[in-house]
Amino acid sequence: MMKFYYVYMLKCADDSIYTGMTNSIDRRLEEHRAGLNPDCYTYRTRPLSLIYHQEFMQFEQAELFEKKIKKWSRSKKLALANEDFELLKDLSICANKSHSDNQKK
Repeated sequence: MMKFYYVYMLKCADDSIYTGMTNSIDRRLEEHRAGLNPDCYTYRTRPLSLIYHQEFMQFEQAELFEKKIKKWSRSKKLALANEDFELLKDLSICANKSHSDNQKK
């Protein structure tokens, strides 16, 4: 039996976005919604709704992607969740003045 890993995003009641990874999306969502762990971030931000998930065949791929999107801005996470790939592309452009694309030629 093939094992899959999932990276997911939850929209929380306080309008924040929680990003996580699991090997069972249904089980993990139920755990979040049931509030089994009072120390967990999502315990205080329920109710929750799943806004995005992606399946991976390798743990390492899922882990890298989760770490990557955890660093993203809220706008970028929402663009991914809404499948707005043009906006996601625009939000991915580096605006840092020191970036080589932003230097006067």
